[in-house]
Amino acid sequence: MSKQTLQQYNSQIARCRELFQHKVHDYGTSWRVLRMSSLTDQLFIKAQRIRTLEEKKVSMVGDGVEPEWIALVNYSVIALLQLNYMQDDRMELPEEEVMIAYDRSVQETRDLMLAKNHDYGEAWRDMRVESFTDLILMKLLRIRQLESLPGQARVSEGIDAGYRDILNYAVFALIKLEEQNLNP
Repeated sequence: MSKQTLQQYNSQIARCRELFQHKVHDYGTSWRVLRMSSLTDQLFIKAQRIRTLEEKKVSMVGDGVEPEWIALVNYSVIALLQLNYMQDDRMELPEEEVMIAYDRSVQETRDLMLAKNHDYGEAWRDMRVESFTDLILMKLLRIRQLESLPGQARVSEGIDAGYRDILNYAVFALIKLEEQNLNP
């Protein structure tokens, strides 16, 4: 794995983290009210919007795809946080605690990326951004299916693995979009 990939990954995560922290400051942890199925659906909406914008090439509300990719990163982290806080009834969590948990979830996901990147030889660099969109939509459909089979899955890695893959694909898409903007 190249040093460049890790630097780019960390740079994109820093952007996403900054926005997340600002939102936690402004809104608190209002996302604690969401059930896992609602988070999955929110991720689905964001990914579907990206796909629609990729296909139609026009946004009627003015925002491009980049904010949606950032949202996919942050909602994936929220999903991982919700899984970790399942037994915790607190609706409002202290900002500092949330940011520590954010960093821990990202670190675990980054470690997974590093291991996969080693084994796959950075194959993601040869992929198109549109493929990340499709893979994320597929992962979300799989997560929905797993949510309908609580505790009965036979071979799945679990929904946390799906959320981690979505997070990594979204970061890869952000890296590729930034590279495209630098080299039009």
